[in-house]
Amino acid sequence: MSGTPALTILDAVRGDVISARSQEYDEARSVYNAMIDRRPLAIVRALSVADVRITVAAARESGLPLAIRGGAHSVPGFGTVDDGIVLDLSAMKGIRIDPAKRIARVQGGCTWGDFDHAAHSFGLATTGGIISTTGVAGLTLGGGIGYLARAHGLSIDNLRSADVVLADGSFVSANETEHPDLFWALRGGGGNFGVVTELEFDLHPVDTIYGGPMFFELDVAEELFKTYAEWIATAPRAMGAFPAFQIAPPLPFIPEDRVGDPLMLLVSCFNGPDTDAEALLGELRTVGTPVAEHVGRMPYPALNSAFDGLLPKGLQHYWKAAFLPELTDGAIAAHVEHGPKVPAMQSTMHLYPIDGAVHDVAADATAFAYRDAKFAPVIAGMWPDAEDNEANIDWVRAYHGALEPHTSAGGYINFMSEDDQGRIRANYGANYDRLASVKATYDPANLFRNNQNIAPAE
Repeated sequence: MSGTPALTILDAVRGDVISARSQEYDEARSVYNAMIDRRPLAIVRALSVADVRITVAAARESGLPLAIRGGAHSVPGFGTVDDGIVLDLSAMKGIRIDPAKRIARVQGGCTWGDFDHAAHSFGLATTGGIISTTGVAGLTLGGGIGYLARAHGLSIDNLRSADVVLADGSFVSANETEHPDLFWALRGGGGNFGVVTELEFDLHPVDTIYGGPMFFELDVAEELFKTYAEWIATAPRAMGAFPAFQIAPPLPFIPEDRVGDPLMLLVSCFNGPDTDAEALLGELRTVGTPVAEHVGRMPYPALNSAFDGLLPKGLQHYWKAAFLPELTDGAIAAHVEHGPKVPAMQSTMHLYPIDGAVHDVAADATAFAYRDAKFAPVIAGMWPDAEDNEANIDWVRAYHGALEPHTSAGGYINFMSEDDQGRIRANYGANYDRLASVKATYDPANLFRNNQNIAPAE
């Protein structure tokens, strides 16, 4: 980058520095959401903390915008930027599992597939989303909802410490005793406070689980939602299960004449005996005979990657999120009206339960404020053809609008879209002012602003 005076500092980076002149530029600048098409001045593929510090210094001293990329799954495209610097952590994939202490140390470029692969060999896991290609750091910093949340809390509830490169270039470890305010803010506050280069997690005994998808006819949707709401409230915490709407994909267990039909879906994950799982799922089967199902014992990573094939890189994405204090009749009516209109095979609505262990943590103990919510719905519009953008975005917005009267003011930041910046304060509720104060301490010039941005307190 020596031809760009403000960026000559990047000449010291050991990893690749890719510019528009580089043959791999178009591949390197692409992200998961094909709707995002940005042209950074430089993409730095960091190999170490030293590379991260150099890149942060280059952005700070040049005044150029900086984007941090881990798994590149950000729906608003926060992992890239026009006319700025992209710090790509994807080559930093070191993982160390301590099976005796049940602790994992994971670098900032790891995906949940990387994490699950390493931990599963010891029969261990922690809460980590439902798409294995998602970045560990990005999902965790926003909270971390996943199959294991009812049993073990959010990803942030399992976070023991984080190594962080700050805006001034300093390197710190944040935990309950060192930089505790920063550690509090990292647990739900997103990428607002620095570049997280390594995370340390608690692990739990999770080897094979019993679960998988069950598809139901749409005409039982209302009853299934009502039954599910009562069922999940009393189900053992070892049961993670969520209802959804999905156009049936061409999978071997789905009858050929039903492929392409919109259906109701229930995905389960039970970390316990088969007999207990079958008894629990049998209570849901009373609402109707499944059209198709693929339920049984499988390795946890197999379930946590089950949607990967349906959702490759390169789809168009537009999402909306909310929190539900209760699954009321009004909320169910909104789901039943809009869910069956799902416009593409990749699009969906998932209703994640966030009770159980998630509720064991106080609302002000971490930046994640909605500890009283019972459900986190996401309306995820995903489709292959840009010509269909308007129709698919309209579906997401109409669905979210119908659900909004029954939801909390804020939503889960990992599911927010680029046009949701106006909801930042609501997303953090009573925790927002403290977050703004921590931001003023650790990033007063708002260098880390390419995110669901928390402005530094004045």
